[in-house]
Amino acid sequence: MQISNFRQRKWGSLVTRAALSVMLLANVPSFSQSNLKLQEFFRNNIGLSEEQIAAIKSGRAVVKAMPSRSPAEVFLFGAVYVHAAPEKYIQFAHDFDRLRQLPNYLALGAFSSPPQLSDLSGFSFDDDDVKALKDCKPGDCLIQMPASSMDQAQKAIDWSAADLSQQVNDLLHKAALEHVRRYQRDGNQALGVFHDKRNPTDVPQQFAYMLSYAKVLPEQLPDFHRYLLEYPDYRPANTDDAFYWSKVKFGLKPTLRIVHLITMRGKPGDPVIYAVAEKQLYSSHYFETAFDLSFCVRAGENAGEPGFYLIKAMGSEQVGLTGLKGSIVRKAAVSSSLSNLQKALTAIRNTLEQ
Repeated sequence: MQISNFRQRKWGSLVTRAALSVMLLANVPSFSQSNLKLQEFFRNNIGLSEEQIAAIKSGRAVVKAMPSRSPAEVFLFGAVYVHAAPEKYIQFAHDFDRLRQLPNYLALGAFSSPPQLSDLSGFSFDDDDVKALKDCKPGDCLIQMPASSMDQAQKAIDWSAADLSQQVNDLLHKAALEHVRRYQRDGNQALGVFHDKRNPTDVPQQFAYMLSYAKVLPEQLPDFHRYLLEYPDYRPANTDDAFYWSKVKFGLKPTLRIVHLITMRGKPGDPVIYAVAEKQLYSSHYFETAFDLSFCVRAGENAGEPGFYLIKAMGSEQVGLTGLKGSIVRKAAVSSSLSNLQKALTAIRNTLEQ
């Protein structure tokens, strides 16, 4: 069974939960070679007011929902000034023990290099997902996967066995391990095409389309942009890679995720000191594709003091946000996500400034 993004038909009220904001992503900002242009970027590219720009510099988190190209897309922007060394944010972003302590994280594990089957202890479907898998067929499945994976599961699992959940999760672990290894070898093409709905989802194509929202990124950070699209080729020398999985409570049921964490260090004097990407390789529900970008931008006017602008650019392609009912769900989801992104940026600032 090839692992992939999974999709659930109904959202209900879960999209208003605080944890959703962790997964939502927004427009990637452009950065000029001069920090004198940063305020211009806030003003002209993001549409912030002078009061909002001043609030960012004073240490208040400012967030905004960006225009989307379709109802299924969600884009968020957030920024705050942090009086701390940017290296502290990199340590924060890689602190898996911190994530494990958050109330919505049910389990989390880092992949070894190379990935091992033992890395996936705790990565498991709940009973509802096990039952849903039994009834999966192309064009009609509560779990997003290729038609070939549905067929493999139907043939490999003894659906009447007492150890049904164990069989399913053993197969899941093998599929997840193979998925990560294949991605590390072949890049985005390993993300596959999924047939859980009438219209298949080409995940590599969808990811490239999502990233294309940030038209300025290839000009300003060409190596970073190219690596996101063409991994594992063209790896910049100043880039680190890590992989982890998580089991997160989003409201109705646990959601499994696999994430590629990419960190790129800027060259001395570059306006972007660090760029960090959380690139979704797999999600068991809700998100067809998603990425979360963070940028630590040099505070040029205060070069003598430790401090940086933390800018978050977040965006995702989601199920259940179209149509009349979906528009209501979308409005609630975006509102809640903005609130929680603002709280998250404030909490990050407070933690790093301690």
